[in-house]
Amino acid sequence: MIFSENRCTLFRIMFWHPANRLADFEFGMATAEPGESRSFCRLMMSAGQAWSVRNIWRSPAMQTFSDALAGFWQIWSPNLVLDVGRYVIAAGGMALILKLFWDAGLGRRKIQARFASGSDVRREILASLRTGVLFSLTGVGIVLGAMHGVFTVYTDFETAGVGWLAISLVAIIVAHDAYFYWTHRLMHHPRLYRYFHRTHHRSVTPTPFAAYAFDVPEALLMALFTPLWLLMVPMHVLGLFLFMAFMIVRNVMGHAGVELMPRALADSRWFGWINATTHHDLHHSSFHYNYGLYFTWWDRLMGTEHPAYREQLRGHREVGASSKSKSSPATPAAA
Repeated sequence: MIFSENRCTLFRIMFWHPANRLADFEFGMATAEPGESRSFCRLMMSAGQAWSVRNIWRSPAMQTFSDALAGFWQIWSPNLVLDVGRYVIAAGGMALILKLFWDAGLGRRKIQARFASGSDVRREILASLRTGVLFSLTGVGIVLGAMHGVFTVYTDFETAGVGWLAISLVAIIVAHDAYFYWTHRLMHHPRLYRYFHRTHHRSVTPTPFAAYAFDVPEALLMALFTPLWLLMVPMHVLGLFLFMAFMIVRNVMGHAGVELMPRALADSRWFGWINATTHHDLHHSSFHYNYGLYFTWWDRLMGTEHPAYREQLRGHREVGASSKSKSSPATPAAA
């Protein structure tokens, strides 16, 4: 910093007069001599700058900004804990279950012969945590939208009873499965795959930690479903919580790498529409089949169910199904 003589002279006139001992005392200069005026000048200018900074932070504009930041954190922090926490609990819990019961029989139900590497797992965790943060920001938007009447999210049962809670919960799960199927197929288009979906398909042999391993555009597209739904359908906050819990648990199960469902689903007339772990695992190893998340409805209707799905679910591993290349194709054929 350059100190001009004019400004130093001004400071000397204002504060260095022998009668002004209070100023000397205030700045610790009671024993200072006139020869130290340059140091005194620096001290005074530093004090002036500190005073300016304090006044900037005390200004109405900065106070408004500070209040807005505090309000944002008050809304965001619980959403962050909820979205990241449910991933950590579900994925970590599933990994622990697989480890504890591997020798008790789960190891014999492994779908692919290949095992994911440590670098695969680390990549999945980092990408999933990033997705959790993005989901939590969407949660902030939902809270603010509910506060301003854009969405109807209620906490009592006077607005709507328990019956509507059950109906709306089933409806949002069915709607989400349809949304997931069609956006999933869209992301497999060659022009979009590289930007939206390639990170997720780097997990050729998925683990529970791959549940949220999305590229940023895919994470935003997945997060968009809930606010779109709330624009049309009122939801109890408990219904939203149960939906989020169901979504992450089924997502983690689909990436477990071990068949967790009864093999009887392959031939069940009543429950064959429920996706088994093999269903989504085949999507990761083959890339071009099985786009549904919870149910097989859309895949069967649109002819995108893997032809060997039922056979593999019965316990007969398809020859060569687990010997796919470790790396996913950069640009798959259009689905």
